[in-house]
Amino acid sequence: MKKIKVLYAEDEPFLARIVFDGLSSSGYEVNLALDGQLAWTQFQENKPDICILDIMMPQKDGYTLAAEIRKSDPNIPIIFLSAKALTEDVVMGFKSGGNDYLKKPFSIDELLVRMESLLKRFGHAQKDNTEAIRKYQFRSCELDALTQRIKTSVGEYSLSYKETILLELLLKNRNNILEREHALIKIWGEDSFYNGRSMDVFMAHLRKLLKTEPEIQIMSLRGVGYKLIC
Repeated sequence: MKKIKVLYAEDEPFLARIVFDGLSSSGYEVNLALDGQLAWTQFQENKPDICILDIMMPQKDGYTLAAEIRKSDPNIPIIFLSAKALTEDVVMGFKSGGNDYLKKPFSIDELLVRMESLLKRFGHAQKDNTEAIRKYQFRSCELDALTQRIKTSVGEYSLSYKETILLELLLKNRNNILEREHALIKIWGEDSFYNGRSMDVFMAHLRKLLKTEPEIQIMSLRGVGYKLIC
């Protein structure tokens, strides 16, 4: 099966390695470039299916690189990853040819979802069994992580993206401890007080949806994390 090729341009080595490993483990063939000029050379040589670009890079910035890529190939999806979060930065990203703009810090799971969405739109979706393995049956409930919906014994409900990923993590670790720090970094990109409070709100909503299920319980382990018992 042919792998989808990703051009990933990022000049910060630590972040570059994390994202490279995350994309590679998800089945993508990743070409990593640590500056904009090298990214342009790799684009010409490797003909990727999707481009993921930082903005502030040596040799050639992401805006310039995206404009050159878009001129060469009008139909390739481009995602910007950047700490530049002002409205004018986002607008500039789209004007230079970007299709999506993800602000740092971000989670690998959110990046993967955005990539999948763009690849489907541009006709380059992964041809594998990813969709088949993102449905989870637990007791009388079912989570469909792709459609972000949960079925319980009393109804069917929509979840937000972060609620879906949080419940998916709990299910992957069912009857074991899901460490709070791990969940925060994976979903929000960083372990901070504000993100922790946000996760508490999402966890409370999940508990509310599951309160009619006597065989399912989400336990809080103070200072450690959570355990889904089912």
